[in-house]
Amino acid sequence: MTDAPAVKARDLSLLYPSSNPQTRSVAVNGLSFDIAPGEVLAVVGETGSGKSSLAKAVALQADILDAESPKISGGSLEVIGEQVRGISGRRRDRLSLYVGYLRQEAGDFLEPRLTVGENVAEPIFSRDRHFDQDEAGEAVATLIDAVRLPLSTMNKYPHELSKGQRQRVAIARSMILEPKILVADDPTAGIDVTVRSAILDIIVSLQRERGFSALIVTADLGEVRRVSNRVAIMHRGIIVGIGDLEEVLADPRHPYVRDLARSLDHVAPLELAAPVS
Repeated sequence: MTDAPAVKARDLSLLYPSSNPQTRSVAVNGLSFDIAPGEVLAVVGETGSGKSSLAKAVALQADILDAESPKISGGSLEVIGEQVRGISGRRRDRLSLYVGYLRQEAGDFLEPRLTVGENVAEPIFSRDRHFDQDEAGEAVATLIDAVRLPLSTMNKYPHELSKGQRQRVAIARSMILEPKILVADDPTAGIDVTVRSAILDIIVSLQRERGFSALIVTADLGEVRRVSNRVAIMHRGIIVGIGDLEEVLADPRHPYVRDLARSLDHVAPLELAAPVS
């Protein structure tokens, strides 16, 4: 495995363009960080901190013709060694084969007319409609089992599943092309509190088994301890703390980080999820 970072950002800035300067929005302002091969970086911050915009950029969703797409306005971003700023559509499509993206509440965006199995397999056939059906079916079954759903789920439709189950299907779909990096934007958003830990544990288990890099966004600092020791804390578009979670909280350099540390004083540390046998 190469030592080159899976993600390398240098002075990265993102904005949402508008013809009106008053409504033009800077989402991310001058971020620099790396994600090593096989490393998980948890990104935490309040609503409006820029964390979801950052996730979109790393997931190759920036600089596309979409009102919800941020524009890279400064600095550089490399994903798996490829410079993203100014990338051509063809190179973006090729690079996207190696980047899994779990958008916010991804389970709600499954195709309702397709079965669960067809939803998970769709990324395969959208790239190669002649791909072997049996091989695809085997890959889908393996992932359905990995996200801890019964294989009979493959023949059901999304509306027949609970929200938590649909999110598991979305996780399987994001992993079907065996990406080198997974970007998960608040994967427990809208999920019942009783099953949030199970969703996170599935992602942690897959990451440990397959060794991909990951950027996992959350608004809950308590969840960070479940997925990674390394954290980037965002506030108003900048990183105000990055590194080992306990070290960042023990020596806060920014008022927002100090407030977070105080808010966790009464919370017992969570152990990282144990590997699933």
